[in-house]
Amino acid sequence: MGADEMTIEMELFPELELGLYNGWILFVILVAAEVLMFLLFPRDVVSRLTDFDRSKWSKSQRISFALGKTFSLICIILIVLTPLKLGTIGLGLGIAIFAIGLTGLAASVITFRRTSPDRPVTTGPYRFSRHPQQVSLFTIFTGISIAIGSWVAFLALILSRLLNSAGDRAEEQACLEYYGDSYQEYMERVPRYLLFGGRTDSN
Repeated sequence: MGADEMTIEMELFPELELGLYNGWILFVILVAAEVLMFLLFPRDVVSRLTDFDRSKWSKSQRISFALGKTFSLICIILIVLTPLKLGTIGLGLGIAIFAIGLTGLAASVITFRRTSPDRPVTTGPYRFSRHPQQVSLFTIFTGISIAIGSWVAFLALILSRLLNSAGDRAEEQACLEYYGDSYQEYMERVPRYLLFGGRTDSN
């Protein structure tokens, strides 16, 4: 095994190009998995997963969320146009992290589906994070960023997650209003993002 194969090659700005073996391969696997799950789920479950009432969002929340989506798009574009680090340990590590995230995402949405809409989701991955789907997606895109060896894609990912957290806070506020004390008690037990996001911070 050569020296290059023993290192995780990360570059600030990898050369962008259209290619057959780019990061888009992993991105397409993610999209296909999400489409498959949504096709198998009842329409009401898909609606609860994807439709968000933003009528009560503040102006700052709307701006933060929009900026977060912009950085998400930048990250995806970089992934599509950046070649995978073939023949390196970084590719294997990135794929492994990607697989862990994809497994977590599947477990999260399946748990969501199995929970009655008249009570908050608190089982499965939701025992460890109030937003396991977001944690899983962050893990997935971290794995892809490592697989393509792009620091700039990872930076765009971090910025998008920080800005998109406005949506997570708004979702928590909506859950508090809908579920009341049961969700408040849940928030006091479970952090927002695994070890991050205060247990009682809902703003």
